[in-house]
Amino acid sequence: MTFERMFSMRKLFTIDDLFIALVAAVGYGFSFEIPKILGYPEWLCIVVCLVIGMALEGLEYKIVFSETVQNKPAYRFTAFALLIIIFFVAMYIATTTGVSILNYVEEQFQFVIIPPILIFAFNMALRQYRIKKIRERYGDGSDGFVFDNQIKQSDLDELNQQNRQIHGAFDNDLAVKTKTGIFVGIREKRAIFFSGIPYAKPPIGELRWKAPEPLPESEEVFEAKYFGASAIQVDYDGSILKHHRQSEDCLTLNICVESKRSEQKKPVLVFFHHGDFTYGGSADPLFYSDDFTKIYPNTVGVIFNYRLGVFGFIDFSEVPGGEKYPDTLNLGLLDQIAALRWIKENISAFGGDPEQITVMGFESGALSLSLLAACEQAKGLFQRAFIFYGDPMFTYGTPETSRNLAKKLLQETATTTMEELMRLSTQRLKEASQKLVMDLASGPTRDGKLIPLDMYTAYQNGAASGIEFIIGIPSNERQIYKSLVGEKKYEDFISKEIDSIVRFLDDNYPAEAKAVKAYIAKQAASMSELEAKAKMYEQFYTLSTYRCAQKLTAGGNKVHLLYWNVKPPIENLGSGTVDVLATFCGSRKGVELYGNVLNKSCSENLRVETSCDFSITKSKESTL
Repeated sequence: MTFERMFSMRKLFTIDDLFIALVAAVGYGFSFEIPKILGYPEWLCIVVCLVIGMALEGLEYKIVFSETVQNKPAYRFTAFALLIIIFFVAMYIATTTGVSILNYVEEQFQFVIIPPILIFAFNMALRQYRIKKIRERYGDGSDGFVFDNQIKQSDLDELNQQNRQIHGAFDNDLAVKTKTGIFVGIREKRAIFFSGIPYAKPPIGELRWKAPEPLPESEEVFEAKYFGASAIQVDYDGSILKHHRQSEDCLTLNICVESKRSEQKKPVLVFFHHGDFTYGGSADPLFYSDDFTKIYPNTVGVIFNYRLGVFGFIDFSEVPGGEKYPDTLNLGLLDQIAALRWIKENISAFGGDPEQITVMGFESGALSLSLLAACEQAKGLFQRAFIFYGDPMFTYGTPETSRNLAKKLLQETATTTMEELMRLSTQRLKEASQKLVMDLASGPTRDGKLIPLDMYTAYQNGAASGIEFIIGIPSNERQIYKSLVGEKKYEDFISKEIDSIVRFLDDNYPAEAKAVKAYIAKQAASMSELEAKAKMYEQFYTLSTYRCAQKLTAGGNKVHLLYWNVKPPIENLGSGTVDVLATFCGSRKGVELYGNVLNKSCSENLRVETSCDFSITKSKESTL
């Protein structure tokens, strides 16, 4: 298992830059002086100098900052030694021929040092301007994420349009034929977006609370211009998707590809959205950047919806008629598996390689991936996984909690049987789940059938073999939760999470449960009880994540740990999932919407460190 701590501001210049400048100066010097000696006019000498000098400098950068050289110190020192030898040989030749290039050395070093300082100063000024605008919107951040006054109705109207079937002519350059239909996307800059593509039959009517069913093969043509509806979900104060249309017919996915066609199949990156299994979806602006295909030109990006809350995670086995709905306990996970199967079967039509699928999840999305990694039904559907803050032990260990949720749902809706529940409107069920969520949340259950009961043992025994992992840990995620649920509900949220941890430890590790209680009591002597519980919650989750990584390593998996410790401009908004997600995608607008400023250096660094081929490189901006 390897550990990498990273993400600092970009350095102005490095030793690599200085060595490159040394030899580049020689290249510029010879490229000017030799044509001059040959009698070329000065303007032509300048042209030759610029063309050859820039070409040599570019070649040096390519070599010195290549993955091979940067990853291995021996190769890096060898490259430096060669550059020094080249410089002294060139200087000897210059001296014997009467050519002086020392002025070029001085000019080149000025070029290396002065422009980065000016660019750095400009970027800092621009960053401070953006922070100022964010502070005007959020103040000190004590009210958490607020979107009600930030979204225009015209934008919502555009966002909530729906795709239609196409019966006439369509643009073949924007169309892709899959097994389940022909989908016509839209071109934006250098990318083509396909949105709202169904990957399973709509789980409505008689298919409510049923396992996802595959779509039939089809030759029909459909628009793929607009996002599919988000899953029915809890409308938290800090959830932006409460403004997006919601429906039980939510099993859709979005695909982004470079508009330039290529015969070579590209790696596929599949995002699992976050949201505590009660909110979130593929329309979240954090996932989208105007420059996605510029940042990832050789990657096919995919994100999808899955059922949430009482529609995706509930146990009706003790409800009369519940035997007809045997899969409700983990329907959301079954949706995810169905989406991955559709992707594997159809992604080649979009230029993707079905044998190079990397999955990336945050919070509940990460937790989902940690479960699917050991799930027999998901075997072979992905080869690499980036999991940010998602320990599988933070799922329910028995169906009891989900059964209690079903009982609460019956009480809230004044129903007694599945037949009566099936007759309820979507809106009525949404209203009920909105009331129940703070009392009893929904989530996956380690049932021993779809998911192993003991994930750690399963990992250690090789259940996730063949998958390479990056596992991420945030430094200030509890503030993200506070910003989402709101300050008034935050105390109940943290208390409920701590109670859940203590119950789990009481049942499995009594001594650890006692230690947790003692730790909270000790911390409460110097801070509020709420702060003590929040600190315990974050530390417990972090330690569990380390343990997860250790068990995967013991099972033969290659695991890299990533620690996100970027300080947010507004401390009360925290820095964690939303920032990592937007930073990885390069979504400046998305991260600013959530009260932070995109750090381009961190964005570049994160993309290199978590590249789709999972070669863990040491870029020149890394701090290890």
